[in-house]
Amino acid sequence: MATRWSNPTKVSTSRRLDYPDISVLDTRQRISSLLESWSRTVAEKRTAAAPKRSVPHLAVFLAGQLDWISAQPAAADFADEVEALVKELRQTIDPELGGHFTFVGECVQDGCGGTITASLRPGEPVPVRSVACSAGHTWAPHEWLLLKQLMERQRKGSEA
Repeated sequence: MATRWSNPTKVSTSRRLDYPDISVLDTRQRISSLLESWSRTVAEKRTAAAPKRSVPHLAVFLAGQLDWISAQPAAADFADEVEALVKELRQTIDPELGGHFTFVGECVQDGCGGTITASLRPGEPVPVRSVACSAGHTWAPHEWLLLKQLMERQRKGSEA
């Protein structure tokens, strides 16, 4: 009978995975939105088929259109937007590279005129220290995803 070999070494990390990192979700959404917007614009102007609405498909489509994009008047805008997202992504992946970051938004509580802040601490196992409103509202880590959804709804309502 053959013996089965197994590696008894356990690989562990100090990173805690039980807290969602809202900045990662925000950055991912901004990347998706930027790529989708530019892909739609390029597809309309070039009368090309638009790619599937996934980051890999959108990125491949735009990469294939870079020669055309670079010859357009809006090329600098495209480059600036991509550069800003690359910087944001790097800060999200490694906050120490980008320094301290604080997200600011309007409070989602009815009738509150306060401002929500989420302060990040570079190099900490749980990078978000707190999410609180200047008027005193606070949100525990298990409420952060719901808070993000409420803030997106609020933003979409103000855009309408």
